[in-house]
Amino acid sequence: MCWYLLHNREEAEDATQDIFIAIYQSKHLFKGESHLSTWIHRITMNKCLEYMRRAKRKKRFGIKVPIDESFLGVENESQLNPEQVLMERERSTAFFIAVQNLSENQRAAYSLHHFEDFSYKDISESMNLSVSAIESLIFRAKQQLLKQLKDPILHNWI
Repeated sequence: MCWYLLHNREEAEDATQDIFIAIYQSKHLFKGESHLSTWIHRITMNKCLEYMRRAKRKKRFGIKVPIDESFLGVENESQLNPEQVLMERERSTAFFIAVQNLSENQRAAYSLHHFEDFSYKDISESMNLSVSAIESLIFRAKQQLLKQLKDPILHNWI
């Protein structure tokens, strides 16, 4: 989940460590009013949003592109010719850059739904927003991605 939200391996690893520490330090605060997984997702969301805000404050202007080839959408490169592999990588990079350009809340909601297969209800509990707000965020994220991505093949990914 951290990787999909932050799109940077080092930041995702750092955030994951911070999340485990935060869970350990605040385990006494868990009241059992929600599922444990929801409580952990909430902590994860908060930490990832904190990392995204910190990155904005540092004013990094570099583009973060996924390094791990398994996330590039190319399932089995051995079945593709080199031109097809390059095209798939370029499409994947364009898609992930477009996702990175979404607002924080849109990116979080879209990533949780699209990459992690969370239900709207689970996302709403994790982000502390209503289900209708999550539906709206995801709808607007999809509209924004459709505007940014001109390649019709990428429209199938959205």
